[in-house]
Amino acid sequence: MEFGMPQSISDPRSCRSEEAHLQPLWMGVKRSLQSGGTLLGLLGNVLTILSTATNYWNHSTGGHSGLWQECNGSLCSNIPCQTMLAVTGACMVLAAGCGIVGLVMGLRILCQEGNSRGQTTSAIFFLCGLLLLIALTGYTVKNAWENDIIFSWSYFLGWLALPFSVLAGFCFLLADMIVQGTDAISGFPVCL
Repeated sequence: MEFGMPQSISDPRSCRSEEAHLQPLWMGVKRSLQSGGTLLGLLGNVLTILSTATNYWNHSTGGHSGLWQECNGSLCSNIPCQTMLAVTGACMVLAAGCGIVGLVMGLRILCQEGNSRGQTTSAIFFLCGLLLLIALTGYTVKNAWENDIIFSWSYFLGWLALPFSVLAGFCFLLADMIVQGTDAISGFPVCL
């Protein structure tokens, strides 16, 4: 050993042993983020499907309505085609589909049945959040100015699904950044 040089810099074996010691910590954080992203994606997807399928987007004096039907008392009928309502319904269905695809990809990453990274999964969950934002904003703009309409629980489930989808995307993005960061510095003989 040379004088004046710390052992961690002069002996590359000690760096590798420290790196091997820190590897399980980073892999644990990565796995936790991936598990959290999958759980958040599942929760967001359940809320999106419930919001889309139920008929309680708004309440009025005569009854309640959703994206597909309006109900007066116990009698429900299909809503005639309206452009903004059709856009809202289409975006909600696409968001639910993106959520399912993101969930399958997240489970695949967790089970390590492929060497895919989380960037695609992250992008799908962000797309799901964007579709939810478009649908809910459009529905809000369409109905906010009507006096006798009160937004109801199906509508609020959609808004609740939005942050879960976006947070799931961030979890997979951060997990992928950890994977890329450890891959990038794994060849350097520098102790961190």
